Amino acid sequence: MSIIEVINLKKYFKEIKAVDDISFSVNEGEIFAFLGPNGAGKSTTIKMLTTLLKPTNGKIIVNSFDTEKQSNEVRHSFGIVFQDYSLDDELTAYENMEFHGSLYRVPKKIRHKRIEQLLNIVELWDRKDYLVKTFSGGMKRRLEIARGLLHHPKIFFLDEPTIGLDPQTRNHIWDYIQKLNKEEKITILLTTHYMEEAEKVANRVAIIDHGKIVILGTVEELNQKANTNSLENAFLHFTGYNLREESTNGIDRMRMRHNHKIKR
Repeated sequence: MSIIEVINLKKYFKEIKAVDDISFSVNEGEIFAFLGPNGAGKSTTIKMLTTLLKPTNGKIIVNSFDTEKQSNEVRHSFGIVFQDYSLDDELTAYENMEFHGSLYRVPKKIRHKRIEQLLNIVELWDRKDYLVKTFSGGMKRRLEIARGLLHHPKIFFLDEPTIGLDPQTRNHIWDYIQKLNKEEKITILLTTHYMEEAEKVANRVAIIDHGKIVILGTVEELNQKANTNSLENAFLHFTGYNLREESTNGIDRMRMRHNHKIKR
């Protein structure tokens, strides 16, 4: 059963086709990797899935809700860990969790039990009263994972969740995520530039390039079609070997100009 349905999705910024008529679905309880080079349309798609950006055309259904017509219901259906840290450094770990729970109207009695449970899962309960500004990058990421799960989401979006972390911390974080996926049956949609991560954890992989999905399937299927034995080599086979500019040099800058004109 599909918990995410993307149908003929398009997002254009004037002459730039950031997302160009893509369709795919994610099954309930699946770990789905959404991969692509810089500027391929990956981040734009994630922003539309999480209601941060409206499509030019097409439809997105998340947990049976339409992202444009039922955006509040959609937002309550998912948790998210952004690529950049989004915690309040001047609050403690517990206060960050408490604030998030209040925003999502998690009942106080349930909220406190849930906070303790999740902070224990990510091994931060003993640091609950420490200010977040004293935490390492890995500790902050573990706290964000716990925070994103506080309101019992059906879907968990992970946008480059382990970027900049050492291999040991990355392995621990994926252990937590896989455990939560199995125990709480949470559907996970992730983006990463670490191909070995996607190869290790994903049930299926979609690769987007130039705004279009070029291939979708299991790691084994992608490797077979690319006649290779690693996802990294398959990724390069389907997207090419040329260097890509950072997305902020193209699509994001066009979007900033577009939004600025609207405000004026």
